[in-house]
Amino acid sequence: MYIKNSERLKFRLMDSKDAQELWEIDQDPTVMKFLNGGNPTSIEQVNSVFIPRMNKYRNSELGWGIWQVSNKVTDEYLGWVLIRPMSFFTESPNTKDLELGWRFFQSTWGKGYATEAAIAIRDAVVANTDVTHVSALAVADNLASVGVMKKMGMHFVRAYLHEDPIGDFDAVHYQMSVRNK
Repeated sequence: MYIKNSERLKFRLMDSKDAQELWEIDQDPTVMKFLNGGNPTSIEQVNSVFIPRMNKYRNSELGWGIWQVSNKVTDEYLGWVLIRPMSFFTESPNTKDLELGWRFFQSTWGKGYATEAAIAIRDAVVANTDVTHVSALAVADNLASVGVMKKMGMHFVRAYLHEDPIGDFDAVHYQMSVRNK
């Protein structure tokens, strides 16, 4: 799948050769604050946990995976947006409800890049599919991510304990219906 450039951004589906880029963004404790309390990710964790997880849901034809987001003029790497079926790491992943997630370098915060990228990726991936909903999860205190969810048109669904093989967390779940063209 190809995702066309948005107003300011361009996109590339990342793969196992992108360990260095995935590692770089996780070195800022402020970026990691709501993910694990602010601890940088080691390159070993990227290679042994993050890349294998990404490879399980990555599907280039459907557009599932982690999309690198770059400035389309300068080519600067700004961050990434993840898209995969909700509940992917359970016995019953929901391919009609896609989960969006994002991580951006702190220097890019407050400029609307996460919202612009998430909307572009969402629109491209759900076009011409039978996807009915798009969701996002965050810890409740992550007001910036909740703000992105709201700007995208998502609405609060529930607060709950999100269980994941690499760590459970108290989550807020936002969701929106999508209408296919």
